[in-house]
Amino acid sequence: MPYPKNLQTAMEVEAIVRENGAVPATIAILNGVPHVGLNSEQLKNLAISGSQFQKTARRDIAQVVASGSNGATTVSATMFFAHKVGIPIFVTGGIGGVHRYGEKTMDISSDLTELGKTPVAVISAGVKSILDIARTLEHLETQGVTVAAYRTNEFPAFFTETSGCKVPCRVDSPEECAKIIYANQNMHLGSGILIAVPVPKQHAASGKVIESAIQQSLKEADDKRIIGNAITPFILDRVKVLTGGSSLEANIALVKNNALTGAKIAVALSDLRKRVTNRACEVCPVKLLLKEHVKLMMPTADRNWSVAKDTNSLHIVNHHLACAFRSCYFVSCWKAV
Repeated sequence: MPYPKNLQTAMEVEAIVRENGAVPATIAILNGVPHVGLNSEQLKNLAISGSQFQKTARRDIAQVVASGSNGATTVSATMFFAHKVGIPIFVTGGIGGVHRYGEKTMDISSDLTELGKTPVAVISAGVKSILDIARTLEHLETQGVTVAAYRTNEFPAFFTETSGCKVPCRVDSPEECAKIIYANQNMHLGSGILIAVPVPKQHAASGKVIESAIQQSLKEADDKRIIGNAITPFILDRVKVLTGGSSLEANIALVKNNALTGAKIAVALSDLRKRVTNRACEVCPVKLLLKEHVKLMMPTADRNWSVAKDTNSLHIVNHHLACAFRSCYFVSCWKAV
């Protein structure tokens, strides 16, 4: 996403989060220091130079910090930082997954394994449609990840509302989502949750147009021998060009819609936690046996962390700096008790 469109989108997304009871903050690694919360000047600088940041998945965090570099966190790294400071929810455009022909290349995003071992709920428009959605869902099942679709029975395909893949769970309100997240925490399952929210119908791109653009982009990537973490940003950029910008507009719309949904879920989760504090959990009776209450882990700042806090609430927003200024926007949401 080019400047200043990226900055405008980021500011609008943050406004949506605030208007719905949450407080946004941006996550990035700046000069080797993980930041949870950026000021307006830092956000603007990221919008201008974000494409120069190193795309940072979980595997890259130590190297980026040790070298004092700037890092643009992917879903896996964002989940790591969110969980580190006790944030149970964040929002993104779409997660990574099993790439097409992944059964041969073994190109599978670390987002999926992170969802299997980090108890954070991810609100997204599904899996990027440039990927193999069916195999991605199979892999998520293997990882023990709860997958739910918001107000639909079919898993969305990022730019479009449908993918042809059914989901094992449907949720129809922020309150339903909050109950699942709370139960996941209370049972100490240790895995994450993926809540897929379809792009608004009026902003959805044509499935046939998108698929045609994806196929051409994949061929171009193969011809140019583009591999690894460079594939996704290349294909998304080419799809944007080949669709005359319709994919970009759909991307912006779905990110805003996800932010709205995520903020509402965060508030619902906070309200649920208040109702069940100091009494038997109405979501999970096993709580009486565990004799525990889920507690909000407030972040502690040291010389390796920069943490932005609010007296009433704490939220983390992560801009997918390396390619999400072009493709997707992350918002970690939490309303403190």
